[in-house]
Amino acid sequence: MLTARAKRKENIAEYILYIWQLEDLFRALQFSPEAIYAQLVKPLQIGEDEKQDVFFWYMDLVNLLRTEGKEQHGHIDHTLHLIRDLDDLHRDLLRLPAGEEYRKVFAPLAAELPVLKARLEKRDMSDIEFCMRALYAVMLYRIKGDETHKAYENDVMTLISPVIAQLARIHREIEKGEFDLYKGEKQTT
Repeated sequence: MLTARAKRKENIAEYILYIWQLEDLFRALQFSPEAIYAQLVKPLQIGEDEKQDVFFWYMDLVNLLRTEGKEQHGHIDHTLHLIRDLDDLHRDLLRLPAGEEYRKVFAPLAAELPVLKARLEKRDMSDIEFCMRALYAVMLYRIKGDETHKAYENDVMTLISPVIAQLARIHREIEKGEFDLYKGEKQTT
Protein backbone atom coordinates (compact mmCIF):
# COMPACT_ATOMS: atom_id res chain seq x y z
CA MET A 1 0.00 0.00 0.00
CA LEU A 2 2.76 2.43 0.95
CA THR A 3 4.85 1.43 -2.04
CA ALA A 4 1.79 1.50 -4.29
CA ARG A 5 0.87 5.02 -3.17
CA ALA A 6 4.35 6.30 -3.89
CA LYS A 7 4.51 4.54 -7.26
CA ARG A 8 1.04 5.78 -8.25
CA LYS A 9 2.09 9.35 -7.54
CA GLU A 10 5.48 9.21 -9.28
CA ASN A 11 5.25 6.62 -12.07
CA ILE A 12 1.95 5.17 -13.27
CA ALA A 13 3.68 2.39 -15.25
CA GLU A 14 5.63 1.17 -12.20
CA TYR A 15 2.39 1.27 -10.20
CA ILE A 16 0.61 -0.96 -12.73
CA LEU A 17 3.52 -3.42 -12.81
CA TYR A 18 3.62 -3.45 -9.01
CA ILE A 19 -0.10 -4.28 -8.77
CA TRP A 20 0.33 -7.05 -11.35
CA GLN A 21 3.19 -8.49 -9.33
CA LEU A 22 1.04 -8.45 -6.19
CA GLU A 23 -1.75 -10.25 -8.06
CA ASP A 24 0.65 -13.04 -8.99
CA LEU A 25 2.06 -13.21 -5.45
CA PHE A 26 -1.47 -13.57 -4.05
CA ARG A 27 -2.15 -16.38 -6.51
CA ALA A 28 1.12 -18.10 -5.57
CA LEU A 29 0.07 -17.87 -1.93
CA GLN A 30 -3.35 -19.28 -2.91
CA PHE A 31 -5.06 -16.16 -1.52
CA SER A 32 -4.43 -17.44 2.00
CA PRO A 33 -4.70 -14.53 4.46
CA GLU A 34 -2.25 -16.30 6.79
CA ALA A 35 0.32 -16.80 4.05
CA ILE A 36 -0.11 -13.26 2.73
CA TYR A 37 0.46 -11.87 6.20
CA ALA A 38 3.42 -14.15 6.95
CA GLN A 39 5.16 -13.72 3.59
CA LEU A 40 4.29 -10.19 2.53
CA VAL A 41 3.32 -8.17 5.59
CA LYS A 42 5.17 -9.49 8.62
CA PRO A 43 8.67 -8.89 7.14
CA LEU A 44 7.92 -5.20 6.50
CA GLN A 45 9.95 -2.81 8.61
CA ILE A 46 6.98 -0.68 9.67
CA GLY A 47 4.80 -0.32 12.74
CA GLU A 48 2.03 -2.78 13.62
CA ASP A 49 -0.75 -0.32 12.74
CA GLU A 50 0.80 0.23 9.31
CA LYS A 51 1.17 -3.53 8.85
CA GLN A 52 -2.53 -3.92 9.59
CA ASP A 53 -3.37 -1.23 7.00
CA VAL A 54 -1.17 -2.93 4.39
CA PHE A 55 -2.73 -6.33 5.17
CA PHE A 56 -6.27 -4.97 4.79
CA TRP A 57 -5.30 -3.30 1.52
CA TYR A 58 -3.86 -6.59 0.26
CA MET A 59 -7.05 -8.36 1.22
CA ASP A 60 -9.07 -5.72 -0.66
CA LEU A 61 -7.01 -6.55 -3.76
CA VAL A 62 -7.62 -10.26 -3.17
CA ASN A 63 -11.35 -9.59 -2.95
CA LEU A 64 -11.23 -7.58 -6.18
CA LEU A 65 -9.52 -10.47 -7.96
CA ARG A 66 -12.18 -12.85 -6.70
CA THR A 67 -15.07 -10.52 -7.48
CA GLU A 68 -13.78 -9.99 -11.01
CA GLY A 69 -13.25 -13.73 -11.49
CA LYS A 70 -9.50 -13.40 -11.91
CA GLU A 71 -8.29 -15.93 -9.39
CA GLN A 72 -6.37 -17.94 -12.01
CA HIS A 73 -5.15 -15.22 -14.37
CA GLY A 74 -5.82 -11.71 -15.58
CA HIS A 75 -5.48 -8.30 -14.02
CA ILE A 76 -7.92 -6.23 -12.01
CA ASP A 77 -10.01 -3.81 -14.01
CA HIS A 78 -8.48 -0.84 -12.20
CA THR A 79 -5.10 -1.39 -13.86
CA LEU A 80 -6.69 -2.07 -17.24
CA HIS A 81 -8.55 1.26 -17.00
CA LEU A 82 -5.27 3.00 -16.22
CA ILE A 83 -3.71 1.37 -19.27
CA ARG A 84 -6.60 2.59 -21.42
CA ASP A 85 -5.99 6.10 -20.05
CA LEU A 86 -2.30 5.78 -20.94
CA ASP A 87 -3.21 4.51 -24.39
CA ASP A 88 -5.50 7.52 -24.89
CA LEU A 89 -2.62 9.79 -23.86
CA HIS A 90 -0.30 7.90 -26.23
CA ARG A 91 -2.68 8.43 -29.15
CA ASP A 92 -3.10 12.12 -28.26
CA LEU A 93 0.68 12.57 -28.18
CA LEU A 94 0.99 10.94 -31.58
CA ARG A 95 -1.33 13.52 -33.15
CA LEU A 96 -0.99 16.74 -31.12
CA PRO A 97 1.87 19.25 -31.38
CA ALA A 98 2.60 18.64 -27.67
CA GLY A 99 3.74 15.13 -28.56
CA GLU A 100 6.72 16.10 -30.71
CA GLU A 101 9.31 14.87 -28.20
CA TYR A 102 7.27 11.73 -27.45
CA ARG A 103 6.99 10.89 -31.17
CA LYS A 104 10.78 10.96 -31.44
CA VAL A 105 11.08 8.44 -28.61
CA PHE A 106 8.25 6.32 -30.05
CA ALA A 107 9.59 6.25 -33.64
CA PRO A 108 12.02 3.31 -33.22
CA LEU A 109 9.29 1.24 -31.54
CA ALA A 110 6.64 2.25 -34.08
CA ALA A 111 8.58 0.50 -36.84
CA GLU A 112 9.01 -2.71 -34.81
CA LEU A 113 5.68 -2.84 -32.96
CA PRO A 114 3.73 -4.72 -35.66
CA VAL A 115 6.48 -7.36 -35.82
CA LEU A 116 6.62 -7.74 -32.03
CA LYS A 117 2.82 -7.98 -31.76
CA ALA A 118 2.67 -10.54 -34.58
CA ARG A 119 5.44 -12.63 -32.99
CA LEU A 120 3.42 -12.84 -29.79
CA GLU A 121 0.06 -13.07 -31.56
CA LYS A 122 -1.21 -9.89 -29.89
CA ARG A 123 -2.15 -7.96 -33.02
CA ASP A 124 -5.49 -6.73 -31.63
CA MET A 125 -4.06 -5.43 -28.35
CA SER A 126 -3.58 -1.68 -27.91
CA ASP A 127 -0.01 -0.46 -28.24
CA ILE A 128 0.32 0.53 -24.61
CA GLU A 129 -1.29 -2.61 -23.18
CA PHE A 130 1.09 -4.64 -25.32
CA CYS A 131 4.04 -2.62 -24.06
CA MET A 132 3.00 -3.00 -20.43
CA ARG A 133 2.51 -6.75 -20.81
CA ALA A 134 5.90 -7.03 -22.51
CA LEU A 135 7.58 -5.15 -19.64
CA TYR A 136 5.85 -7.39 -17.13
CA ALA A 137 6.96 -10.52 -19.00
CA VAL A 138 10.57 -9.33 -18.89
CA MET A 139 10.23 -8.61 -15.18
CA LEU A 140 8.98 -12.18 -14.62
CA TYR A 141 11.78 -13.63 -16.75
CA ARG A 142 14.32 -11.79 -14.64
CA ILE A 143 12.72 -12.86 -11.35
CA LYS A 144 12.75 -16.49 -12.52
CA GLY A 145 16.29 -16.21 -13.86
CA ASP A 146 15.02 -17.32 -17.28
CA GLU A 147 17.77 -16.68 -19.83
CA THR A 148 15.96 -18.19 -22.84
CA HIS A 149 14.26 -14.94 -23.81
CA LYS A 150 17.30 -12.64 -24.06
CA ALA A 151 16.54 -11.36 -27.57
CA TYR A 152 12.95 -10.54 -26.58
CA GLU A 153 14.16 -8.95 -23.35
CA ASN A 154 16.61 -6.81 -25.32
CA ASP A 155 13.84 -5.66 -27.72
CA VAL A 156 11.60 -4.76 -24.81
CA MET A 157 14.24 -2.88 -22.87
CA THR A 158 15.69 -1.08 -25.89
CA LEU A 159 12.46 -0.21 -27.72
CA ILE A 160 9.60 -0.31 -25.22
CA SER A 161 11.09 0.83 -21.94
CA PRO A 162 12.01 4.37 -23.13
CA VAL A 163 8.52 4.87 -24.58
CA ILE A 164 6.75 3.82 -21.41
CA ALA A 165 9.14 5.88 -19.28
CA GLN A 166 8.44 8.97 -21.40
CA LEU A 167 4.68 8.32 -21.36
CA ALA A 168 4.69 7.87 -17.57
CA ARG A 169 6.67 11.09 -17.15
CA ILE A 170 4.23 13.07 -19.28
CA HIS A 171 1.29 11.49 -17.42
CA ARG A 172 2.79 12.59 -14.09
CA GLU A 173 3.41 16.10 -15.40
CA ILE A 174 -0.18 16.36 -16.64
CA GLU A 175 -1.51 15.20 -13.26
CA LYS A 176 0.64 17.80 -11.50
CA GLY A 177 -0.50 20.53 -13.89
CA GLU A 178 3.01 20.94 -15.28
CA PHE A 179 2.20 19.96 -18.87
CA ASP A 180 -0.61 21.22 -21.04
CA LEU A 181 -1.38 18.55 -23.58
CA TYR A 182 -3.12 21.01 -25.86
CA LYS A 183 -0.48 23.72 -25.73
CA GLY A 184 2.53 21.44 -25.39
CA GLU A 185 4.26 23.75 -22.98
CA LYS A 186 5.47 22.97 -19.52
CA GLN A 187 3.66 25.10 -16.99
CA THR A 188 5.59 26.90 -14.30
CA THR A 189 4.19 26.67 -10.82
